[in-house]
Amino acid sequence: MNVRIKWLDHMSFVGEASSGHSVVMDGSLEHGGRNLGPRPMEMILLGLGGCSSFDIVSILQKSRVAIDDCIVEISAQRADEIPAVFTKIHLHYIVKGAALQDKHVKRAVELTSEKYCSVAMMLKHSVELSYDYEIQDSISSEK
Repeated sequence: MNVRIKWLDHMSFVGEASSGHSVVMDGSLEHGGRNLGPRPMEMILLGLGGCSSFDIVSILQKSRVAIDDCIVEISAQRADEIPAVFTKIHLHYIVKGAALQDKHVKRAVELTSEKYCSVAMMLKHSVELSYDYEIQDSISSEK
């Protein structure tokens, strides 16, 4: 896996992945950016959320558990001093479906958090990771 990051102007950069996809990253206005894209540290959280969500959907589908939606809301705290690394990250999963059983969702969340998510496995050595989940019934949430 390879990526290439190229400076555009001001504090804007384009990240090009070997898969052929690109993403613009930019700094905040107070740091000379123009707010054209996510910050690099936000990209880490997006990667974590994407990786773990991918796992949850895959695990539930392989278990023949039908879901209608999977959302992860991530909140993070950073150190006050430079480097302002993440100190705590909390993932809140929301899985929607008709008559979902807690045991299936719990297992999927535990597996991604403790075994499968490559991003979480890298981060857990330097960041306090926590997670929880909620199940929303598709039928009752449509009313």
